[in-house]
Order: sequence, then C-alpha cells, then structure tokens
Amino acid sequence: MVREYGRMADTYTHGHHESVLRSHTWRTVENSAAYLMASLRPGLNLLDVGCGPGTITADFAARLAPGHVIGVDSASEVVDIARVNASDNTNVEFAVADVYALDYEDNSFDIVHAHQVLQHLTDPVAALREMQRVTKPGGTVAARDSDYSIFGWAPNDARLTRWLEIYRAVARKNSAEPDAGRYLLQWAHRAGFTDATYTTSTWSFATDETRAWWGGLWADRLAHSAFAQQAVDYGIATTQELDQCASAFREWSTNAFGTFITVHGEIIAVRPSP
Repeated sequence: MVREYGRMADTYTHGHHESVLRSHTWRTVENSAAYLMASLRPGLNLLDVGCGPGTITADFAARLAPGHVIGVDSASEVVDIARVNASDNTNVEFAVADVYALDYEDNSFDIVHAHQVLQHLTDPVAALREMQRVTKPGGTVAARDSDYSIFGWAPNDARLTRWLEIYRAVARKNSAEPDAGRYLLQWAHRAGFTDATYTTSTWSFATDETRAWWGGLWADRLAHSAFAQQAVDYGIATTQELDQCASAFREWSTNAFGTFITVHGEIIAVRPSP
C-alpha cells in the first residue's frame, strides 16, 4: 500500500489487516509511551502523528483533559476506527493527514508524538522537522520506534531468524529503516533539535497469554498482511517460506519456556526557543 506524502511516496510495510490492528489496538500510554508520562499534564494540547486505531491517542486525551488531543493518520480506514475507539473522549478528534505537510499552524501543540511511525518513512528527518514546526517553542517532540535487528527470542529457531531477515529486507525494499530505534537521536539532531534525550525500552512476551497473542498475530500476518504480499511480490520470500515462519511462531507460542523481547528506542526532543 503506497501513501503519497507531498514530494515523496512511502509504503507501509505492515498494511492494515486485522492481524496488524490487533497489535495496534493493544497499545496504551503505559505500555508504549511510558517514557513520555512525566511530561504529561492536564491542559496540554497534543498531536498524535500516525495514530492508527487511536488507543494511545484516547489514553493521551484522558490524561491531558481538558487539553485538546488530535490524532492523525494517512489511512482513512484506520482514522474511522480511531473515531469509534475514542468515542467516549470529548477532547479528542481525528483527521487524515500528511506527515510531511501537517495541516496545522506553526507553534500549535505542546507535545507532538509518534509511535512506530518513523521506521516506515523514506525521510524520517523531514517528518521530524515538520513535527517540530507545529510544536510550540519549548514544547516536546516524542518518538518511539523498534530496532528489529536486536529483537531476541528463545528457544532458537532458524525459521524465526528467517522471518526477521525477510521482514528487514521488505522494509529496506520500501526504502524504510526497520532498525529505526537506534537512529532517533541522530535524526533528531539532523532535524534541528539541540536538546534531545534518548532512552530505550522493551516489550516482553513470556507468559501463556502473551505468547499466544504475539505468536498468533505474527502467524496471521505471515499469511494475510501487506508485509506477506510484499515479501512474495518483491521476490524476497516464497509462500512456502512464509508458511514455515508462521508455523514457527505457532510452535513458539505454545512453548512453556518461550520468550520474545522487542527493543525500542525513544526520543524526547525539545523545540528550541527563538
């Protein structure tokens, strides 16, 4: 799926199959933006870039009320889902938007946030510059992205190693950066920030419930998502290979000693004052 962003085109590696949204709707401020929690105060206005189905956005809205929160995404279908998911919040709205040309005035928001967005862009530095533009002087731009190359799991399985190779190759074919988490500090400085703090955090899946959830959604993605279709279309993997990788996730998910760690980089960057 290709989205036009002004002067460039980006391809979203995951797509919006149910198996992808199953993961996205699990996300909250606590499990996906804990690094930003100390900066959240009632009354602040926030823009959530690449909001997806809006669960993090709705959580921000609850924490920042009476401040106003806006969630934007390039995909109209997930914006519609976000509106439903956040229907109980009176201080949040959603819109379709272009990350490289946000339809907001300069200095509009106290916080601009993006979760797992920059890794899918052909020009993450340009996106950060645009996020900076709509942030008030002294305000915060916050981003969190995965670093796929240092994901880890046990027990070892060559089929899961192959899954990771396939995923990273597909993302790179899309001119994106699957290891974005490690580059956030560099990108922030290239975008013009001089005050930026870098941290890392993880998601861990090591219980019967979380193994079943994580392994199941990736097994389904390997069969049905845009990522799977791209892998075949690009000649990176065969359908048989994807099936083998899906089987590996299912087997891992039923292993009582199975563990899976996903690593994320995080940046809190302060917009310089004039």
